[in-house]
Amino acid sequence: MAMIQWFPGHMHLTQKAIAERIKAIDVVVELLDARLPGSSANPMLATLTQGKPTLKVLNKQDMADPERTALWLAHYNALPGTRAIALDASMSAPAKALLGACHALAPNRGGLAKPMRVLICGIPNVGKSTLINTLAGKRATKTGDEAGVTKLEQRIAIAPDFYLYDTPGLLWPRIIVAKSGYNLAASGAVGRNAFDEQEVALELLDCLKTHYPTLLEARFKLQGVAQMADEQLLEALGRQRGALQSGKGVNWQKAAEIVIYDFRSAVMGRITLETPDEFAQWLATGQKLDAERQLKKDAIELDRKIRFKQVPRPASRR
Repeated sequence: MAMIQWFPGHMHLTQKAIAERIKAIDVVVELLDARLPGSSANPMLATLTQGKPTLKVLNKQDMADPERTALWLAHYNALPGTRAIALDASMSAPAKALLGACHALAPNRGGLAKPMRVLICGIPNVGKSTLINTLAGKRATKTGDEAGVTKLEQRIAIAPDFYLYDTPGLLWPRIIVAKSGYNLAASGAVGRNAFDEQEVALELLDCLKTHYPTLLEARFKLQGVAQMADEQLLEALGRQRGALQSGKGVNWQKAAEIVIYDFRSAVMGRITLETPDEFAQWLATGQKLDAERQLKKDAIELDRKIRFKQVPRPASRR
């Protein structure tokens, strides 16, 4: 399984901007994709935000599995200094719940003398701009379906005593959880040049046939999808949807694009790609592999320094 990585240059600037801005912030709002909450949570934020009260907002809840959303809300609400809510960023009434949750996390802030200062963060294409525009009641920020539309920090007055500081979408330098890379690519958070659509579609189908076989069967008019190999399933739905080449063979690229598009647009139904327990297992595996890679890298670097006599040879190797 190839590891998907994507960290455009402007994200380094975003990282620095968050570290500087956080000093005067009362609450950090991290916008997550409710379809992949664990994968869309930025592990860098815990360090950058220096233990500030945090509100986890599971956005796009109308596209996610409600039972799995409930599991994620319980998971985050059990963390210290953290609250979690789920909403659809385009709906004004649920979005207003964000203001109340921020005041609950920072009850001593409010009023013109002590306005609430909130930093809103999230991965690319998670819906931050749409949420902010809904809260502000106007087109305060630019929106788009491409990862990385927002490029500069913006301050938006939600109320006379409530300020939101928007930041560009931020991924992390290295994605160590392989499944997270594929889930992020499937959701549109990763630039299209950073992944192979066919690989992502096959990983997506592997999840869907296991957890949502009836949705797949209904959408593509197929039977027995749970028993199909991933490649067999991609070929079958490609034929069903007319993704064919001139010689009647399946156009694998087009079939993959259909699967990814149908997931992103939620036409298959309400789907969540991971549970808290699943993500915890993936993360543990990823951290173990990453530690092993670091040990090998350190050993290679030590050998290089010994060869060039930059460090003395260890006594055990004399």
